[in-house]
Amino acid sequence: MKLKPPSRPETSGSADAPLSKTLPWRNVAAQAAAMPTRPALGQLSDMDLRLLRVFRVVADCGGMAAAELELNIGSSTVSRHIKDLETRLGLRLCRRGRAGFALTAEGQKIYAQTTQLLAATDAFRSSVDEIHQRMGGQLQIAVFDKTASNPKARIAQAISRFQTRAPDVALNLHVATLNAIERGVLDGQFHVGIIPGHRTSDTLHYVRLFDEHMCLYCGPGHSLFGSDHASLDWDAVRALPFAGLGYHSPNLQVSQQLRLTRSATGFDQESIATLILSGRFVGFLPEHYAHSFVQQGQMQAVMPDVFFYDCEFFAITRRSPQASRATRAFLQCLELAHAA
Repeated sequence: MKLKPPSRPETSGSADAPLSKTLPWRNVAAQAAAMPTRPALGQLSDMDLRLLRVFRVVADCGGMAAAELELNIGSSTVSRHIKDLETRLGLRLCRRGRAGFALTAEGQKIYAQTTQLLAATDAFRSSVDEIHQRMGGQLQIAVFDKTASNPKARIAQAISRFQTRAPDVALNLHVATLNAIERGVLDGQFHVGIIPGHRTSDTLHYVRLFDEHMCLYCGPGHSLFGSDHASLDWDAVRALPFAGLGYHSPNLQVSQQLRLTRSATGFDQESIATLILSGRFVGFLPEHYAHSFVQQGQMQAVMPDVFFYDCEFFAITRRSPQASRATRAFLQCLELAHAA
């Protein structure tokens, strides 16, 4: 008995319709054949890690030109490395052109993953050094800005002690905002952070180091500059335009507690100083940092025995995983330097 071939499915179109339409299962087969049979990236190589390190520096610096100096290679080479990485990942990581440099949405995700990956590789190196009972590799330290001029801060002395104790460890010192330091310590980007205390986290370990005295200042052209402040009280200060930090910090806490009218926002001490120098705002600055402006007649403290607050600085490390020998040694150097 002969078997009849299967009849052709009926279609609403022409008899000459293409097979992809008359035989829909062909589309399914074609799509299945087009699906990748292995991950797009595959195994990571040393070259991949080098490209990822270049990408992180470019992202941190905000562009190719700035990264050129940091990486000590030409901008064309930096651009080629980024292009190679994009090809390797099959993703567009950044936009560059006349409008400036910016990470794409995919680039932001890859940057976050890169930060975690590179922190993990550094932690692995530190663990290997631990096994060999030596201190090597790199130590990433992040410090809140304008601490170098604080006579109570002895971070430089701690670094000197540490270099004597661990000469093979390469130190990388960063200056960042308070929130960025906390976040960097938690995700492993920084091994040690030095910040003003403003809140505590169960995932961080805190070591008290030194104090900082903050005073209220005004600049030339302000109604308070050069005038008698004897009659001022907090109610009078509340009526003045105030320049404060725009992130969680002792500065923000104090301004909220005192109900100061924040009319301008800065994101580091330098920006607050600039706003004060405009003569349009009052604001709090570290006394040691404002000293040079006062000496030059560019700022004046507003009743410093009344309008002030003090804050404490801490060294922070994450509680888990356990800190490396180099991290623990640096913490000891910090404690010794500040106990002297």
